[in-house]
Amino acid sequence: MRHRNSGKKLNRTPAHRKALFRNMAKALLTYGKIRTTESKAMVLRGVVDPLITLALRNDLHARRKAYKVLGSHQLVKRLFDEIGPAFAGIAGGYTRVIKLGMPRPGDCAPLAIIELTRNAQATTEVSPAKGKTPVAARVKPAVKEKALMKEQASAKPRAPVRAKAAPKPKAPAKAAVRVSQKIGGE
Repeated sequence: MRHRNSGKKLNRTPAHRKALFRNMAKALLTYGKIRTTESKAMVLRGVVDPLITLALRNDLHARRKAYKVLGSHQLVKRLFDEIGPAFAGIAGGYTRVIKLGMPRPGDCAPLAIIELTRNAQATTEVSPAKGKTPVAARVKPAVKEKALMKEQASAKPRAPVRAKAAPKPKAPAKAAVRVSQKIGGE
């Protein structure tokens, strides 16, 4: 009997489940949304929502608890500096699960998208108190692309790559000629 046992096992050992949801939480906080199965998305909400609640507390103990789950100082910094302030003043509902309604081709598992309800990039504008913006907000994607194109243009020109010659068609093999030996005195 499963008295007072909450959560789904998802046919995994406890260590595997823990690693799975740590990795999924890292991906969700990094990219803002991920595609997974419906059951994993529902369980992942129970991992990510408390992390965002910790980010709203924004104290040393909360940062250490978040690091215990995420295992990355950069991700904890992003959680507390960018994602947490985006949800300031909200009591809950930090993630949303959207069921896709189409099964995965390989095993027909129902798919869903889990995403953060607020965009963390929208809050990276200049704050009047500090007067500074994060580096990611200052450098626009178009500027990054132009800089990359300049680097490529200033690099040494390479010798043109020669296309590989098509293999020559093989001539049909000659039919083996069998010499029949006459046995006997014929």
